[in-house]
Amino acid sequence: MSFITWLVGPINDFIWTYILIAFLLALGVYFTIRTRFIQIRLFKEMLRVTIEKNPGNDGVSAFQAFTISAASRVGTGNIAGVALAIAVGGPGAVFWMWMIALLGMSTAFIESTLAQVYKVKDGENFRGGPAYYMKKALGWEKLGVIFAILLTITFGFIFNSVQSNTIAQSFNSVFGFDTIYIGAALVVATGIIIFGGVRRVVSFTQVCVPVMAVFYVGIALYVVAINITKVPEMFLLIVESAFGLKEFAGGGLGIAIMQGARRGLFSNEAGMGSVPNAAATANVTHPAKQGLVQSLGVFFDTIIVCSATAFIILLSGLYTGDAHGDGVILTQHSLALQVGEWAKYFISIAILFFAFSSIIGNYYYGETNIEFIQNNSSALLFYRLLVLAMVMFGAIMSMKTVWNLADLFMGLMTIINLVVIAVLGNVAFKVADDFYRQLKMGKDPVFKAKNIKGLKNTDCWDD
Repeated sequence: MSFITWLVGPINDFIWTYILIAFLLALGVYFTIRTRFIQIRLFKEMLRVTIEKNPGNDGVSAFQAFTISAASRVGTGNIAGVALAIAVGGPGAVFWMWMIALLGMSTAFIESTLAQVYKVKDGENFRGGPAYYMKKALGWEKLGVIFAILLTITFGFIFNSVQSNTIAQSFNSVFGFDTIYIGAALVVATGIIIFGGVRRVVSFTQVCVPVMAVFYVGIALYVVAINITKVPEMFLLIVESAFGLKEFAGGGLGIAIMQGARRGLFSNEAGMGSVPNAAATANVTHPAKQGLVQSLGVFFDTIIVCSATAFIILLSGLYTGDAHGDGVILTQHSLALQVGEWAKYFISIAILFFAFSSIIGNYYYGETNIEFIQNNSSALLFYRLLVLAMVMFGAIMSMKTVWNLADLFMGLMTIINLVVIAVLGNVAFKVADDFYRQLKMGKDPVFKAKNIKGLKNTDCWDD
């Protein structure tokens, strides 16, 4: 697989260095300004609408949609990805990860609001996402199909191979299990859930995601507490490394920014076009509500969970050499140094829950796009079997190969989605204004498409 690394590496460097990072930052700033800093101004409202009840019997609740997206977000990127970013880009990568996330909260609001506006009814459920708003809002059906194929490959196949690879690496390091047996076990467990349908996906994620996140963040807070005197020095190190002259002169600044952006985007998915697929499933009274929910998801994923990993690693000091490896292995050694050898086993179990829930969330993103391309049972069965094959593939491949493939496909689909939401931004701005106007009047905002001049093809909001 060295050929894949040789081929994909230079393409990744070009896409991320010359196109994607600038695009992500520029659009994040633009959306933040145009929404009047919605990620700060309505942060309290984000918390409220996340736990709002389902107003009907169709679709899933706002919280359930949040957990589906969190199942995909909170995974390998939070434990292995952050460690990889620090190992390659240094402590400064953490700062740029934060910046991408804070700006990305507004981007997440835009794309998820658009997914709600242009969602469609599918039996008792709703479906939607970038492929749907490309077709319904812009009439770009062919681009929607291309994006749907790309997303299905990226999440259903490539990202799931990253997740299974991290589980296999972790369990092989700590327990000595052969990766092929770990892969086989993951295939069986994944098959049981994905053949159960979206309701089983929801049932699994709404229990698993909050529990595993609370445990992981809790132990990170303990590490911070026992190293409280070192915390100011750690924050100073992050900022100095992000802007320091030494890093700039040595080319390290660019590496820090690139690694922070890559691993931050892989983790929180803001602007990638994946989370809108989960956002569209929610039954809410106003599209902006789910935009706020998914904006909060970016904050939860990066500012809380990714920071937990970063603090564990930086406070250990083990990131300065390669003796302790990178990725999930570095996180395991860092935590073990702080709290004892049992931490290696804890991280292995944590990564199992984090990454396995991501496999399930990733699968759903692919499923909803398969139905956009061709809604028949044979296509869905073929997709499910390929997902299981890629879970096995990831478990037995090298870490560098699967991460390089992930960066490439993630970059391509993000560029397409960013272009589209930049074009459709005005729709989301008007929907946000409608939401805020009703909120200031003391109402529980209810959306009607007729209130937005020129809005069309909004099947679920026309009544």
